Amino acid sequence: MTRRLLAYFLLDTSGSMNGEPIQALNNGFNGLISMLRADPQAMESLHLSVITFDREVKNNVPLVDLASFYPMEITCPDSGPTHTGAALEMVSELVQKDLVKATSEVKGDWQPLLFLFTDGKPSDIQKYRQMIPVIKGLEFGAIVGCAAGPKADEQYLKELTDHVVKLDATDAITLSSFFKWVSSSITQGGHSQSTGENITLPPPPSELNIII
Repeated sequence: MTRRLLAYFLLDTSGSMNGEPIQALNNGFNGLISMLRADPQAMESLHLSVITFDREVKNNVPLVDLASFYPMEITCPDSGPTHTGAALEMVSELVQKDLVKATSEVKGDWQPLLFLFTDGKPSDIQKYRQMIPVIKGLEFGAIVGCAAGPKADEQYLKELTDHVVKLDATDAITLSSFFKWVSSSITQGGHSQSTGENITLPPPPSELNIII
């Protein structure tokens, strides 16, 4: 069995993403898939799952290998809340179901990766904070939070992870740059784990602000 690298994407599709931001998210995310397909190791081991969250939380793309991933159209409602906590709850359930753990006979999957993209803050703050220790207990290889646009509050993401990226805008150029960096992070994460090293994320391009 080939050891898999599982990557989970939690994408904010609340009403504030309507219009240009959701188009930019679609273009950026599908561009990410194209970039990853150029990496032979990713084609061999990477599996992706996409969860969107607004007033509802949906596992739009259940875990699938990179070669079988088709371009997707992400949509959002005209208005509505941002149920980030419920999205974390879903990803915790999926990881526990999807991940093959190491045994004496099976090497098991690599440590999974989690990418959380939002342009606001959790509407379900109590649930969000309840889920943080659960997510941390799943031992992800890396958790990356992205706060995109002027209304995004990175403080909540900093409660979840040390790796927080702040984007000043949600336009196509900015999101494209972010997803190029995500592609590098996944590729580097896969290579790091295969050599037994801890995952270190690559330096971001100048237009992305890394918050420590």
